[in-house]
Amino acid sequence: MAVKQPKRAIKLFGTEVPEPKTRTLTAGPVSAVLDNGALRYIKLGEIEVLRAIAFLVRDENWGTFNPEIKNLKVKQGKTSFSVSYDARCADAKRALAYHAEITCADGDLLFSAVAKPESDFQTNRTGFIVLHPLTGVAGYPVEVEHVDGRKVKDKFPAVVNPIQPILDIRSLTHKVAPGILATCRMDGDTFEMEDHRNWSDASFKTYVRPLAQPWPYTLQRGVEFKQSVRLTFSGKLPKPKAGGKAKPIDVALGRPTGTLPAIGIGVPAAEAEHALASAALIKQAAPRHLICEADGREPSLPNTLVTYQRLAKATGADVTLEIILPGRQAPAAELAPIAQAVTRAGLVPAAIAVSPAIDLKGVLPGSKGPAGPTLEEIYKAARIAFPGVKLGGGTFSFFTELNRKRPPAELLDFVTHTTCPIVHAADDVSVMETLEALPFIIQSTRALIGGKGYWVGPSSIAARRNPYGASTADNSGNNRICLSDMDPRQRGLYGAAWNLAYISAFAAGGLNAITLGAATGPVGMIYRKLGFPQPHFDAAGGAPVFPVYQVIAGLAGASGAKLVGTKSAAPSKVAALAYRAKAGPVLWLANLTAEEQKVKVSGFNGKATLHLIDEANFVAATDAGFLGKGGKAVKKVGALTLPPYAVARVASAG
Repeated sequence: MAVKQPKRAIKLFGTEVPEPKTRTLTAGPVSAVLDNGALRYIKLGEIEVLRAIAFLVRDENWGTFNPEIKNLKVKQGKTSFSVSYDARCADAKRALAYHAEITCADGDLLFSAVAKPESDFQTNRTGFIVLHPLTGVAGYPVEVEHVDGRKVKDKFPAVVNPIQPILDIRSLTHKVAPGILATCRMDGDTFEMEDHRNWSDASFKTYVRPLAQPWPYTLQRGVEFKQSVRLTFSGKLPKPKAGGKAKPIDVALGRPTGTLPAIGIGVPAAEAEHALASAALIKQAAPRHLICEADGREPSLPNTLVTYQRLAKATGADVTLEIILPGRQAPAAELAPIAQAVTRAGLVPAAIAVSPAIDLKGVLPGSKGPAGPTLEEIYKAARIAFPGVKLGGGTFSFFTELNRKRPPAELLDFVTHTTCPIVHAADDVSVMETLEALPFIIQSTRALIGGKGYWVGPSSIAARRNPYGASTADNSGNNRICLSDMDPRQRGLYGAAWNLAYISAFAAGGLNAITLGAATGPVGMIYRKLGFPQPHFDAAGGAPVFPVYQVIAGLAGASGAKLVGTKSAAPSKVAALAYRAKAGPVLWLANLTAEEQKVKVSGFNGKATLHLIDEANFVAATDAGFLGKGGKAVKKVGALTLPPYAVARVASAG
């Protein structure tokens, strides 16, 4: 019997919860996208000046409220636009309402908000944020006007800055085109900047209320406050131009550029037994390694280690133990029983990585973290407890924590960190934007660790943990939620496209190992029934896999292959990765957008077989053997059409 086709939204995003509708507004040469009350992609002609201006409300765990917007009024004139609306942010404990107004005319954009808490409102941050993009900004000059009126020449950071690069800000002025400067002025409070690339956001964020002030703090019931952001330009502004017809995106294959890193998957302790139950599918995917969580705080660790041993035997994959030390005793005293349990389990790890439990939580600039043993003590004790085993360290949290607490790399064989694209924003566009920041993270990590091995992951769209709050955010409603440990897009084409682009970015950076999500569970590649709905998959029966399985399975088996240089003319729209197989080159492409993209490939000679993971083939791609079946014969690889969030594998037919 044929499997019932899921709805389009399920295929793309794993959920039917829609994204808010957007609208592009224009005022002469200035344009902006109105998105759920915020302005995005504020441009002068074709030049992106600001990535976003938004009034945000956050809770005490840094979770971001999704505002309920009413009375939205939008007026689009011939040379101006205006927007006004009322918004409310609330949960069971608190509520805050605000009125926002936006006007833009003659190169002058003003976004203001008047807010009033309806109850005492505990928050870590409430107010405006301004995002500057990376292109034409990172490493370039900026003039800073401080709150005391001083004006200082400075630069946006080139290498990712672990702390706030600019403090006490009233305005920022930077060059956007020859003879044209843009000034962004922020009033109503003191603002400061952080390097958003730490969290893989593709921007520099200027935000309200300095971190040196206490947080969380309480906004008093009924006490009104006002803030505003104003963007102005100096110089002769360009005339508006009509948009032309979109051209195909060129993807060119070039010379060998290194080797494809070892591709692996994560195995959280809570998923160990479930992963073992899916060992045959994991083996079929052929991951080079499994990163297995070994939490020294858990009494069940000895039994979990036995499961890892059985999983390693069943899949043939190497095991790297991700060891978390409780920090209650000296490192040697805590590592010894873990090493003994590993031996009793018959497990022979290919590598270990070690971190104290206190480092699972982030320490913001200006704050002091809890006391604990030094990393030097931990790494030296690990060498003794696990003699001859490759040793890694760094952080099991985000690159941010690696950048702020830099390990003694000379004591390690490799350094590791993860990333998460839903720390600050979880909409579809923002998540894909984070891929732009990965080359900067790679560059900055290399500057920290020198020639040491470099591993990344396990990483996924969802957050493994929340380093900044008590827990990850609940997402039982299959929404797009910041800092949630489940993201429905993992199950859709979107997840497959994001993972391919993620691998492509880190492979280009010359990493040694890349680890994705997990085998099973909320960030898994193989379906199992969970405590929340998984539309289509709950009803599909059998043992289906998610489309991301095809990406991991298709690339894991090629680990160590010679990479072929690829260049996408629009990497924010189409990601590309290529390597050499026995029969010739294999090219992977991913459409990172919600629109169809036409691609023109050059440098791929000879016949090929095309496998397309898209809406039409969604159900077929939930079969683990999809890439080993059929495919479309292509006599000459040239023009390709990629539907929204589609992934294509083009393999040489010899």
